[in-house]
Amino acid sequence: MPMGIKLSILSDDSPPLINRSVLPNCSAHCPIPMTNAQHLTPGTLHAQLIHRTQQAKHSGALQPIATDYELLTDGGLTFIVRIVTNLERKAKALKTPKPKDFNPFLPYDDDLFVSDLSDQHLGLLNKFNVVDHHLLMVTREFVSQDTWLDVADCLALAIVLRELEGLAFYNGGWAAGASQTHKHLQMVPLPFIPDRPDLPISPVIAAASLQSIGQSQTLPFVHAIASLSLDWTAPSHTLAPQLLTTYHELLAAIGLPWQPDTADATGAYNLLVTRDWMLMVLRSQPSFENISINSLGFAGSLLVRNPQELEHLKQIGPMTILKNVGVSL
Repeated sequence: MPMGIKLSILSDDSPPLINRSVLPNCSAHCPIPMTNAQHLTPGTLHAQLIHRTQQAKHSGALQPIATDYELLTDGGLTFIVRIVTNLERKAKALKTPKPKDFNPFLPYDDDLFVSDLSDQHLGLLNKFNVVDHHLLMVTREFVSQDTWLDVADCLALAIVLRELEGLAFYNGGWAAGASQTHKHLQMVPLPFIPDRPDLPISPVIAAASLQSIGQSQTLPFVHAIASLSLDWTAPSHTLAPQLLTTYHELLAAIGLPWQPDTADATGAYNLLVTRDWMLMVLRSQPSFENISINSLGFAGSLLVRNPQELEHLKQIGPMTILKNVGVSL
């Protein structure tokens, strides 16, 4: 694939104007798409992501957080635990005075721009990335991270999952580990670490042998899992309403039913999505024993800030932490 950025006003996969009245579970809160935004040219996102990453590293716009990692088995799950080796860059950036309403996505840093995705979303690099090629799917206009996902969000999700194999996720609210208030989904391509092609959580989900919505007996917190049997060669705009329907079913399964008359979600949750399944976890707090958890924690990937925090994690146990930031069964 070409390494340069290619943009096109129209493509075979460009979504038509979305008619809310014909989409399943789509309410008046589904935003009306713009008509003048550019869309991703199908088959180019991977090349654009690699190209922009190289440029952003060279310019200094991308500031990766260096880590080592260990594997830690607890509760039937082998976790990847990353240990930060240098947090100085991010700490320095966080200490730089910023306006109270500072939003890193409005305006966004041009050097972190990967591609237009749809009328509603564009792709940006995660400035302080732990994993290479960490992509953000950001709304073009400000929308709160506390709102329910809608069909436009699921369209962006479908576009990216068609292009990249990996883990997409959404931190639904502060208690779910969201660090920015501007709405954004995220994607981390596989593999997370060398010689491990799948996610740590994948064997647990496979062992659940789900036919529809269900749970894993391995996970001691409120969650729901849905298997996906989608044709990922289909146009993204046909996949989006299917993803949205499954999202609503998972919300109901964890006791947080979607309420179409309420813009903001009525609770916090993490959503994890691959081409094969969706996992949703109900959240109660963003951290436990000073160890912060977002969606990646429920994929089996944890981050600690220093060796002392790693030892503390080992004493508590990763599964105990997940149970306490979620809702224990």
